[in-house]
Amino acid sequence: MTSYTSIKFPTGFWTGLRQLGILPQEVARKAGLPLTIINEPTVTFSQYFSIWQAYSDIIGDTAKGIVKLTTGFETVHFPPTVLAAYHARDYRDALTRMARYKQLCPPESLLISEEGDECTIELGWLSAEQSGPSMLVGITLAFLLELGRRGTGQPLTAKSVEFSHLIGDAQSLEAYFGCHVQLGGNRNKLTLHRSDLHSSFVSYNAELLEILTPILDQSVDEQQLSHSIIGVVKWIIKRSLPGGRSNTQTVAAELGMSNRTLQRRLHEERTSFKHLLTQVRQELAREYLADLSLDIREVAFLLGYEDQNSFYRAFRLWEGDTPSNWRTEHLGVNSIN
Repeated sequence: MTSYTSIKFPTGFWTGLRQLGILPQEVARKAGLPLTIINEPTVTFSQYFSIWQAYSDIIGDTAKGIVKLTTGFETVHFPPTVLAAYHARDYRDALTRMARYKQLCPPESLLISEEGDECTIELGWLSAEQSGPSMLVGITLAFLLELGRRGTGQPLTAKSVEFSHLIGDAQSLEAYFGCHVQLGGNRNKLTLHRSDLHSSFVSYNAELLEILTPILDQSVDEQQLSHSIIGVVKWIIKRSLPGGRSNTQTVAAELGMSNRTLQRRLHEERTSFKHLLTQVRQELAREYLADLSLDIREVAFLLGYEDQNSFYRAFRLWEGDTPSNWRTEHLGVNSIN
């Protein structure tokens, strides 16, 4: 499970659309969302992707839509996470902040590496099975270059750009990035000239950073801690399932906290011990049933059930079928009971 259930959506996005002559209501309708979404501070993953896809559909050419919104988005509408990058000391500092604070605004992630005369920034996703629309990919990478241009006041160019999908008029993108753009590649990657990272930002604002940095850093640290506690709880559950020893008391003791504190921490992350226990059991059930050396009784024991019937009832709720039938259907063999 991930504790990400919603995404902070910048209100400046809607303002940017108006500047392009696109009504926010038009995008909301195209996305199949209620008009109230325009005033919502957070959206779901599905809504987030639908909004970007709707903008892409309305604008027509993805490449031109990328350039228009990237260059037309006014600095005054930057959210705090981006403001901290725009007012950084230099381009390297700005990119480092973008990658760090992007954790507060999933589902995209940025991986920065430097080698030789190149700085590579690769775009990833929170879920390998859930990647965003091409418009979102393009704007995310284009804005990283736009950030450098606005911060330094120089017409910086990229060294190369790679997109994993066809993304519209390549010539429009090459004119913007100032380099060759590869479409239909293996990754979504922006490669910069490493020497540009030393360029100071004319927008550097030490006083503002003194205010923003502690707040944003604390938010990132708290979020990472919340993610880690969910992962650790699930790991302890897996380890203590056999024999039915997996309960809140066991997990809390291993974490060095009280049972009440554990439950409060999980509640803050919008989950519960019962939910995580069920999720772990469901995940492991599929894994164990795929192992033909284990019979159903052994699987039930490994999942911490007192008897086979309890496991059967739970599995029916998860999969709508019995463990035996599931194994036969998915593995093409008769189950060993």
